Amino acid sequence: MKKNSRLVYSTDKGRIKTSDSETTATPTGDGIVRIRRETSGRKGNAATTVSGVPLPEAELKALAKKLKQTCGSGGSVKNAIIEIQGDHREKLHDLLTKEGYTVKMAGG
Repeated sequence: MKKNSRLVYSTDKGRIKTSDSETTATPTGDGIVRIRRETSGRKGNAATTVSGVPLPEAELKALAKKLKQTCGSGGSVKNAIIEIQGDHREKLHDLLTKEGYTVKMAGG
């Protein structure tokens, strides 16, 4: 009997990916960057989310850093969505428009 040496699943790490092309792929969308103010799940505190930016993960993190520095607040990148603490929709709209993105204000 021949043993299969390729690890497919481990309870320690979950599913093992075989190629890095899945993680470096650029997210696809309609090409419109959407800026939204959210308070749900944050105990009433506002956060501004930026979604739909067509950049790979590393460049998205660099853009998030630039946006956080411009707004003077913290934030993070989760699931290709940039979250900035506080309500900074106007500043982000102006900055992303100058960067050449098509920007829409989403939500209410």
